[in-house]
Amino acid sequence: MSRSRRSGLHCCLAFLFKFLAFLQAFAAVSALLYAAWILSRWARHHHLHLHHLLPDLWFVCALMAAGLFYCLLLLAGCVAAEINSACFLCFHTILAVLMMLLEAALAADLFFNKNWIQDLPYDRTGELSNLLSFIQSNLHLCKWAAIAIVATQAFSLLLATILRTMVSTPSADYDSDEDFVVIRRPLLVAQGAPAYLPTTVDTRGFHPDLWSSRMRHKSLSATLLAMNNTRFRT
Repeated sequence: MSRSRRSGLHCCLAFLFKFLAFLQAFAAVSALLYAAWILSRWARHHHLHLHHLLPDLWFVCALMAAGLFYCLLLLAGCVAAEINSACFLCFHTILAVLMMLLEAALAADLFFNKNWIQDLPYDRTGELSNLLSFIQSNLHLCKWAAIAIVATQAFSLLLATILRTMVSTPSADYDSDEDFVVIRRPLLVAQGAPAYLPTTVDTRGFHPDLWSSRMRHKSLSATLLAMNNTRFRT
């Protein structure tokens, strides 16, 4: 896979990941707006103080905390996909896995514990009972909505894992060396090599210039040796 195809695939996956995060943002913002509406409604009829939030308004606090955590998780994922940061993607993946495990544990408790509502503290706002009544009256629609949210979360987690792998793995798709002409030269020149290079090469591997220089060197050596012998005799 070339670099252009790799970058194109990365852009497509990042766009799909951000689109799924945008869809999930509707659920997170809806939870925040619902919690804010409950608080405003409670404040119109009662004196709202901070020490009344827990444990009297625990349902509103839990709903707002879940919405804020979901929004921050989606925002971190979008930023990580935009800047191509493996660290941010890893952090988003860990938080997404923890959130899905918490959702699975909550779903298992609701499925196996038939008296789960009795284990919850009393909600003074009464919105928990209203929410449960709405879910029971629209059970089919709520079931499909929950399945769609969980499937979107799982697919987003898969995309985040793929993007983190693509960002953290260095690309090995380099251009071929055959496209370049590499000129290799020796780093060191032998000391005994002659300072001249032959200009012509015979087809049989015979170097005329090199042979003639050697012959001239031998004849010069022989002449000097003869002159030295003559001087020694005289």
